[in-house]
Amino acid sequence: MTEEAVWVLADPRAGTAAQALGIAERLGAPFRALALEWGPLARLPWPWPTRAGLAPAARGALRPPWPRLVLSAGRRSAPLALWLARRGARTVHCMRPGLGAARFDLLVLGRHDAPPPAPNVLPILGATHRLSPAGLAAARAAWAALSALPAPRVALLLGGPVRAEGMAPEVAASLGRRVGGFAGSVLATASRRTGRAATEALAAALAPLPHLLFRWGDAGPNPFLGFLAWADAVVVTGDSVSMLSEALVTAAPVFVADPGGLGRRHRALHDSLYAAGQARPLAAAPAPFARAPLDETGRVAAEIRARGLLPPG
Repeated sequence: MTEEAVWVLADPRAGTAAQALGIAERLGAPFRALALEWGPLARLPWPWPTRAGLAPAARGALRPPWPRLVLSAGRRSAPLALWLARRGARTVHCMRPGLGAARFDLLVLGRHDAPPPAPNVLPILGATHRLSPAGLAAARAAWAALSALPAPRVALLLGGPVRAEGMAPEVAASLGRRVGGFAGSVLATASRRTGRAATEALAAALAPLPHLLFRWGDAGPNPFLGFLAWADAVVVTGDSVSMLSEALVTAAPVFVADPGGLGRRHRALHDSLYAAGQARPLAAAPAPFARAPLDETGRVAAEIRARGLLPPG
């Protein structure tokens, strides 16, 4: 199989792109990642296959030989994936595509979106991502120094408002104090959406405790995977679908913190995880509970192979 046989349509939003890239990496076949750039027409709900949503430079980068399998994620990339399907590609798409759902060979949809049963729909818990069990094991070896921190080690993963600027500092501080109340040590990380003020409020709350805090943009290697690999429990703010889904690869109890302002879809996601026994609300911490590590990305890759969608070679 040549590298051109599998294409990944990589949306500019990192969390969206990671859903398609994670599947490609788990397939174990060579692939080409196309960094997409959207123009103004990408906002339109295109009812037919088209590449019109792409910026001119990105549109010009589409050249044969055409792929035989396309992996995509997000509404904006769906019309482009179907445009490539007209050129002979099989299509696997993550997230709701908007119009044309029946035209995809496989749709990977979160259970929290209540997808209707269909032959081409594969419901999953959370979202696909780029963290694999093998990657988690490698991170545990690479970050073995974290084992010296006092147990229980609690990973605190902060996201932030999806369409706003920065988490409220009082929310970050409250979460730091809450987790610090039952942790032997805290492994905390802030994301781009957390914001500087909230990150510093978290730092002040954690100051009396044994802890490590990785600020967004800090120099040096990002310890995020190491935090997950060595955590005895994981607390994740419920605004981050990506971090919640990645946390489920671990065997540790996962607790969901409500930062406020969450919409219906986020709450439906949390409810789906609670119902499956994969997570509990932060109010239930620190009581431990047993759960099996979840590898939905691996399950999607296996389904693609089982359906014969991966080109031979």
